[in-house]
Amino acid sequence: MKKNKKFMVSAMSLVMAFGLAACSEDSAKDSKGGDKDGKTTIRLVMKDDGPSNPAAVKYYDNLEKALKADENLDVDIELVEVPQGNYSEKLNLLLYSGDIPDLIYFQGGDQQIAEQNLLEDLTPYIEDSKYLKDLLQPYNEKRLENYPYLLWVKPLDSKTPVVRADWFNQVPSAQEFIANPTTDNYYKFFKELLAVPNGPKNGVSVAGDITELDYMFEMAFGINQTWLKKDDGTYEYSKVSNKEKEKLAFYNQLYKDGILDPQYLTKQWDTKEKAFYDGETGVIVGTNGKVVDLYNGKMKQVNGDSAELVVLPPAKGEFQGFAPTDITKESRGMAISSQSENKEIAFKILDYLASPKGQMFDRLGFEGEHYNIVDNQIELTDKYYGEWYARYWEATDLKTEQPLKTPLLSEPAVKSQELAKEFYSEDNSFMIPEEHVSKWDAMENLYKEYATDIITGKRPIDDFDSFVKEWEKAGGKELTDYANKTIK
Repeated sequence: MKKNKKFMVSAMSLVMAFGLAACSEDSAKDSKGGDKDGKTTIRLVMKDDGPSNPAAVKYYDNLEKALKADENLDVDIELVEVPQGNYSEKLNLLLYSGDIPDLIYFQGGDQQIAEQNLLEDLTPYIEDSKYLKDLLQPYNEKRLENYPYLLWVKPLDSKTPVVRADWFNQVPSAQEFIANPTTDNYYKFFKELLAVPNGPKNGVSVAGDITELDYMFEMAFGINQTWLKKDDGTYEYSKVSNKEKEKLAFYNQLYKDGILDPQYLTKQWDTKEKAFYDGETGVIVGTNGKVVDLYNGKMKQVNGDSAELVVLPPAKGEFQGFAPTDITKESRGMAISSQSENKEIAFKILDYLASPKGQMFDRLGFEGEHYNIVDNQIELTDKYYGEWYARYWEATDLKTEQPLKTPLLSEPAVKSQELAKEFYSEDNSFMIPEEHVSKWDAMENLYKEYATDIITGKRPIDDFDSFVKEWEKAGGKELTDYANKTIK
């Protein structure tokens, strides 16, 4: 109950903050949105894109010029700085303080804001859009139907495992493994990878928890959805199933045998990637497409062309795939403040970025830096492959004014996208009602505690049964009853 009270106080503080911000709006229009030098000021907050980031400042300066030239939209995009640290937490502190931008990028923490009616329903804007409605994929549409406050038009966000080709080619069972990637063959591949001369110190590293491992292995153990259908037709939570117990026993074996990075619990995304480039770890996972492309470019830059990445398939067992796709809501994305006086103009910026010219701008970077026009063709530079990414939308079919001389994505990145599409499946998860959130959080923390201790050998695998009993007492039975009424 303490957490619920804390949430209520925070929510009341946020509402009061919005009221205070509204009262002071007339005296602060130049810095808080409104008109500035004849332009409409749109305040925007996005992870890593504060005014102290020169690349972000250049991006939005150029975006303002493009909006004026292509859409006759005269705006001043004011970037809001978020302190270093956990972005979701720091952003919510910013919002609670009453500093409310027009456009807000969320990476978690949005649901409690939306429940206070402080985020705009994007449905009518998208329906009336010039460009965005044509970019939506079926999973985007389903997520918006369930939760119309976040928009994030990107390819499937499945994460795919990658390894250096120069090491992969020295693994005796590599081709056998690719043809039949069972969990046993995955284990054998890892053991042989560790035996490669001057090879990695551990087989696979992940960022802080087992989520990334699950992308590789979970479905092979029969965990194809969050709620598993039992023989009697009822549903049970996958993390308290016998299939989960088998999976954790496998992860424990990986840990004991030095395959799973012994420091995986303290790794962050950047230290995980550094260990990969430095040759300390053999395999990491990255979001298919552009992230794999960035990994590939950086790996070749550090270790030479022979270290081009090979994309590995998901483990094969009862099912095969890179974890089911959640369609309850976007896990991240752009929102518009319901308190903004410039909602329509804010959305026009998002819509422009879905236009052919907006896509050229967002996807290709700056001419002369990330691409050059050579013989009336677009030639992407090494800098494009090494650092550029689309900040906003990524249409599956990019139409450019001149033909592309070089492909947008490297072969490994394209392969990762193909595998993500091939193994697409939908999850049956649902948003947890507010009255159950505090219990759910406690149950998830209980799972993480037991899973970590089992994997690292602090607890025997049989303690999983004790976890299940504790989980049920902590609210699991109640949530399971709700799930069986909710899932159609």
